[in-house]
Amino acid sequence: MAKPAFKRILLKLSGEALMGDDAYGINRATITDIVAQVKDIVELGVEVGIVIGGGNIFRGVAPAASGMDRATADYMGMLATVMNALALQDAMRHVGVEARVQSALGIEFVEPYVRAKALRALEKGRVVIFGAGTGNPFFTTDTAAALRGMEIDAEIVLKATKVDGIYTADPKKDPEATKYDTVTFDEAIHKDLKVMDATAFTLCRDQKLPIAVFNIFKAGALKRVVMGEKEGTRVVAG
Repeated sequence: MAKPAFKRILLKLSGEALMGDDAYGINRATITDIVAQVKDIVELGVEVGIVIGGGNIFRGVAPAASGMDRATADYMGMLATVMNALALQDAMRHVGVEARVQSALGIEFVEPYVRAKALRALEKGRVVIFGAGTGNPFFTTDTAAALRGMEIDAEIVLKATKVDGIYTADPKKDPEATKYDTVTFDEAIHKDLKVMDATAFTLCRDQKLPIAVFNIFKAGALKRVVMGEKEGTRVVAG
């Protein structure tokens, strides 16, 4: 049996990924499918950390733009990520995958984020779901993914999207757009490719932590990425 290309990964899931075709909230069929894909790679021996967004429940930027204090809105968004983290943990337990939720904010019913505890859980084969972003306003969950990825010594950050990689232009608007199989950090910056927010992208570039962008809704895509097969787009050091 072929071995995975990556022993430890950080999976970045947007809150919107949990909505499926719904307008908001958590679509049970969608979260079940995502968890099944995670189970597949856990059974391969891959150690999995997950950072989850909260946009399916609350997005801090929109209320802030309409007059709400930005820090307050961002804290509300962080709480939404903890709700999603608990939903993921529950779905994983239903399929026999042990998972821990660690929060960057102090919340009594979930574990606080402690790097040493996260590493021990990963080593025991448990999925660790990181909620509440970085615990600070004005930082996105992309930045949390880059930060946690570095802290747990992940070999790659996998950004799960609804698009199967990075394109020269928006493929929905430009039929001539072509997909990159691989692109360097410098090329992505020069060509203004929107991979992650600038802070997250810079962190990954400076630490030479590669990023893979793939379509989480494509059957078997997550497994193919961790096996090192041709799937999505990989961003690497030059």
